Amino acid sequence: MFYRDERLALFIDGSNLYAATKALGFDIDYKLLRSEFLRRGKLVRAFYYTALIENEEYSPIRPLVDWLDYNGFTLVTKPAKEFTDSTGRRKVKGNMDIELAIDAMEMANYVEHIVLFSGDGDFRPLVAALQRKGVRVSVVSTIRSSPPMIADDLRRQADNFIELEELREVIGRPPREDRAAPRNGRETEEADNGAEG
Repeated sequence: MFYRDERLALFIDGSNLYAATKALGFDIDYKLLRSEFLRRGKLVRAFYYTALIENEEYSPIRPLVDWLDYNGFTLVTKPAKEFTDSTGRRKVKGNMDIELAIDAMEMANYVEHIVLFSGDGDFRPLVAALQRKGVRVSVVSTIRSSPPMIADDLRRQADNFIELEELREVIGRPPREDRAAPRNGRETEEADNGAEG
């Protein structure tokens, strides 16, 4: 439930949202996403969190990050860490949970409603803490993928669960076939995907 006169803020866990939309078979149109939540209330801020691989000449997420930065989103980034796992495969790790949690707690003094785009169960204590401060929390993820992209305890803790699949017609577009060269407003695969906890 949204109220047109309430101040709200969006907190987008980039890698988690990307994994959820990929599982559902569509991409996010971030211009439409921002417009949808401007319509639902007084949007104070829209945060987007992602880790970036900085030593690569071309990062597939860079066009999206640049587009979001120029189009009303507050970007929170940090360098991803690269390592080789025990099987010799190159892995990239870039967890933004702490940054998101700190920003959400700080924003709680200025908004009545926070919308969290993530299914990561590690955010359940954050949602509970925000609720104790009197902030309503909606969580956007999906239970319609296999396996579900949202941790059950996070869904139960939220004041409102918004099924991502039901937003497809409002904020989605068909997935691109060519993931190597994304266009503005598109997410490509990142590290640390999926629901945790």
